[in-house]
Amino acid sequence: MYTMMQVCRETSMSYQALKFYCNEGLVPNVKRDKNNRRIFDERDVKWIKDLVCLKKCGMSIQEMKDYLALCLQGPSTIPQRKVMLENKQQALRAQIEELHAYMDYIDWKQEFYDDVLAGKRPYVSNLIPLEESKN
Repeated sequence: MYTMMQVCRETSMSYQALKFYCNEGLVPNVKRDKNNRRIFDERDVKWIKDLVCLKKCGMSIQEMKDYLALCLQGPSTIPQRKVMLENKQQALRAQIEELHAYMDYIDWKQEFYDDVLAGKRPYVSNLIPLEESKN
């Protein structure tokens, strides 16, 4: 069994976040020790790691609650869960494409600066009038 602090270390989650997730019902069937402190088993820790991943994928608390509700209904909801995950996957792919475009711009700009510093091309700026940029 794991304490709150042990789960926090295991999942890289803050104590406040874990407490919030528990209070929001995102960690079902939380057990308590003799002092009424939350304790977690291996399955709980695995689920909490899943929640951390879903959050990092951009799922809102409400979406995670909806996903959990489907999970608790059993295998009959797998098609609905797949759709939820496919939608998140598509959004992540779009973000990745956007990031690739940003990286391409930075790569191009770095190459431009390298060429200017090496004397291979003149410095041109959209911010400085053409006459001043020649200096």
